[in-house]
Amino acid sequence: MNIYYVPTDIDLTAQQIEQTYIDILKAVKAVVTIPVAIKVSPYFTSMGNMAKRLDTAGADALVLFNRFYQPDINLKTLKVEPNVLLSTPQAMRLPLRWIAILYGRINANLAATSGIHTGKDVVKMLMAGADLTMLCSVLLQHGIKYIEVIEQQLREWMKEHEYESIKLMQGSMSQQHCPNPSAFERAQYMRAIQTFKSEWNSIYEVSHYFG
Repeated sequence: MNIYYVPTDIDLTAQQIEQTYIDILKAVKAVVTIPVAIKVSPYFTSMGNMAKRLDTAGADALVLFNRFYQPDINLKTLKVEPNVLLSTPQAMRLPLRWIAILYGRINANLAATSGIHTGKDVVKMLMAGADLTMLCSVLLQHGIKYIEVIEQQLREWMKEHEYESIKLMQGSMSQQHCPNPSAFERAQYMRAIQTFKSEWNSIYEVSHYFG
């Protein structure tokens, strides 16, 4: 169930918007017998609490996250037009973080989407705690048969690192199980900046040496 909803009414409160999701989920669950997965956006004030509420309301799985295609302005025609941008591997950082945070805290299965382009991307999502990973952009770029390439990359990585099954790696790097749980929080912001600065300094020093 994909709720593609952009709340443009500025009089709507966060509570009203969240309740809309809950009401839709309950209405669907009341008339179907199959499991219901709900694809949600990351734009909630408290993503963790919203995930918990959806779980309590009966969601069998959460798909993280919905990518809303943003409009663009055509300067030639002066019209607002849709502009589809395929995901890049960088897009996986957001769902990876929240899957790692939610793993073990809710009953619903967790599906990862956005930015998954290689077998290693699949490994990262599984280690964060995903039950499955979803592909789109990479298949639009390379064709449906590219699934075989990603599967082979996954198998090779598992063999090289001696993982006999996906279950052995699933959730191993979630916030509950990773060596540094705070790495999934904003506290690591300054450390990330310092790392970037160190890399920049190394490039500068090399260019200065040979300059």
